Formats: sequence, C-alpha cells, structure tokens
Amino acid sequence: MNPRNPITLLVLAALTGCAAAGGAGSPGAAVPPAARSSPLGSPFADHPAGIGTPLILDRTDLRIGTTVSFSRMPSEGEMHDLQQVPALQHVVLALPAWPSEYAPLEVLNRLPEEADAIIVLRGYPPTRASAEAWNYVRTRLRIVLLVPGPPPNVGVIVDLNAMRGLERVIAEMDEPSRAGFERLQRPLSFLKVMD
Repeated sequence: MNPRNPITLLVLAALTGCAAAGGAGSPGAAVPPAARSSPLGSPFADHPAGIGTPLILDRTDLRIGTTVSFSRMPSEGEMHDLQQVPALQHVVLALPAWPSEYAPLEVLNRLPEEADAIIVLRGYPPTRASAEAWNYVRTRLRIVLLVPGPPPNVGVIVDLNAMRGLERVIAEMDEPSRAGFERLQRPLSFLKVMD
C-alpha cells in the first residue's frame, strides 16, 4: 500500500473537521491480486502523481453537490467543461509539484463562481515566487500543505503566512513539535505514518 493516499485522506479530513480512518502499509508493498481484479479497483492503488485524488468529507456541508478531482492542473477545455457539471461544489487539485510562477495557475480564474478550489501540495515552496503566485488567483482557494517536518528557515514561514489561500499546514513528524512553526499563522496539524 502507498502511505501517501491515506495521508491525503487524513489531510482532507483534518481540513474539514472530520475523522478519517485508514492504514498505511510499507511503501514497497504490492496491491493484492484480489484488489487488482476488483471491478472497482483498490482505493490504495499507486497513483502516478504521488498524492492521488483526495476525497472531501465535510460533515457541516449539507448541500447536495459534486466534487471534481484532478491530479494535475486542468486545461482550459476542462475548466470550460466544468460549467456543465451539475451542482459543482469543489474542484480538488492534488498537484505533484509547486508551480514556479503564476502563468499555469491563471486557468483557475475560470472556475465556475459557485465552486471553490481545494489545492493539496507537498513540501515547502521552492521559492518565494512559488508561494506568491497563489495570491494572484482570484477564485476561492483552500490550500492544504503537507510538509516533511519543520521548515528549513524562518523565511519559508513568512512566505506561507503571506499566502492568502493557505488554510492548513500538516507536518509529517514522528514526534509532534511546534519548533520551527512558532511564527506560523495558520492551523498546524501533525501526522505520523506507521509502517
């Protein structure tokens, strides 16, 4: 089983205030043959993007709505097609890497007005420009950041605090500690993956 998929579910459950259950096996474990032959497939199958397509659970939202997930940035045509999705609520993007500039994010401004974009990113922004690029997106953003531990320096925390859409940071650590996160102005959660 791939531990990143249960991590994504846990991240999104924490984002919406729900409890999620799931296990994580060893990273090299194969998907059982029965799961591969299942008509529905396996929810723990490996995904090429590394994060998979997260499921959003929000117990406070009683609307009947649709969530569309992408493991990459959608194209202009796909954004146009979202206009035809009935009761569109959320567009979830589990991106494999931080965009280095605003240009690839500009397509998000074409998101239908009634929907929001939930972005799941791994790691810290590689540059200040990567973090600032999200501030130019005019649609409603909810960004969840999965990080491997404390930030490399205080400048990264300053960049994160300046991100308008950053909703939560989840640090994957064996021993939860706020060391390095003292100046973070967003909710901080901790995740321990058991192998």
